[in-house]
Amino acid sequence: MNKFALIGNPLTHSLSPVIHQAGFKSLGIDAEYELIETDDLVTTIKQLKSGGFSGFNVTIPYKLPVAMFVDKIEPSADFARAVNTVKIETDKTLSAYNTDIIGFQNTLADVSLQGKRAAILGTGGAAHAVVAALALMKVKEITFFTRSIPNALDKLNFMRKKFEDITFHIHQIEKIGGLSEFAILVNATPIGMLGNSADMQPVSRSALSTMGADAIVYDLIYNPRKTLLIKDAEKLGLKTINGLDMLVHQAAAAQEIWFNDAPAAANTAASTTAASTFSTAAPALRKKPSIPLMKLAALEELA
Repeated sequence: MNKFALIGNPLTHSLSPVIHQAGFKSLGIDAEYELIETDDLVTTIKQLKSGGFSGFNVTIPYKLPVAMFVDKIEPSADFARAVNTVKIETDKTLSAYNTDIIGFQNTLADVSLQGKRAAILGTGGAAHAVVAALALMKVKEITFFTRSIPNALDKLNFMRKKFEDITFHIHQIEKIGGLSEFAILVNATPIGMLGNSADMQPVSRSALSTMGADAIVYDLIYNPRKTLLIKDAEKLGLKTINGLDMLVHQAAAAQEIWFNDAPAAANTAASTTAASTFSTAAPALRKKPSIPLMKLAALEELA
């Protein structure tokens, strides 16, 4: 039996087991997926390598520190500055990836953002993966809205160096006025998350009302399924996407890595030389899990 896991802390109410089990079932693969909540990253990695595991996912607070214990960091993890998927090779070496990039990108497979402007709320770890995905989709400009500009300058300078073809701006999130210039607005903050700030939203309805009729409001939060941000955007007739789709797509991409060589991207065109290093077409895949079945399992768990 194949063994996989999610490591992090805390892992309360994680949807990963049900999503991955649905994917394994769709592939006809006998595999198990467990949650390992740990305070000791080093010992946990040793146990995974010696315990017959074939790979594992990584969540907070280990997405960055886990990179110190792997043998190979794939470009996706480098550009996202975070690791969320690790493959344990047959020789017990560890290869690190970030599937959040392709997870975000694949949820927008039918959308063209080439030459357009994007706005991102927040500059945390999730924002890095979003930027990398938007670079692959050839946006020309990205504006960040954050609570603390000084604390975000290091990350901003990193992105400017990695994605030279994109113009970056940064503003205080409290000073958001009009959003008419943006084709997509992405919430990469925890504002609106169940158990945290579900009764709040990062952008006022009046600001949302300035967005164009074809604009997209994308909230990376998946619980609740409809945050106040998503509800207001829907009332305004805007296209909306919540974080569940990204969660499912990144999980599917992880399984493609574990059972094949690489995940398939929705759009492999890169907007920068840097982005092109992780956007080359994937080889023909032998195994690809069912996205609809994985999403159905997640929805049933959330119900």
